[in-house]
Amino acid sequence: MIAGGQDWNPIERELVGKYLFRGTIMDMPKVARCEVSQCAYNKDNICHALAITVGDSREPHCDTFFGSMSKGGDPNATAGVGACKMTSCRFNSMLECGAPSVAVGYQGEGIDCLTYAQL
Repeated sequence: MIAGGQDWNPIERELVGKYLFRGTIMDMPKVARCEVSQCAYNKDNICHALAITVGDSREPHCDTFFGSMSKGGDPNATAGVGACKMTSCRFNSMLECGAPSVAVGYQGEGIDCLTYAQL
């Protein structure tokens, strides 16, 4: 299997962006918009990382942010939220994001999940 997915079989391709949660295959919420053009994974306001991690338990920062003018990630992928450490968010359930989708952008000086909603 090649990381970009060119040699994936149909089942593997279908499971991209999904995860197993309590015995059920679930869709990861997509990063619908990313306003951080300086990130290596951002091209045209789309995050091309396979998944992002949100939060450090105090602030809803995008932990996947990597400041670089060189671009990376999978150009055919739109990132999902792989993990959320913000237990104070109303969308968080057992460190998984339950929002329909998220937006990432600037919140003051930080690069944050703009969908974060405090309990």
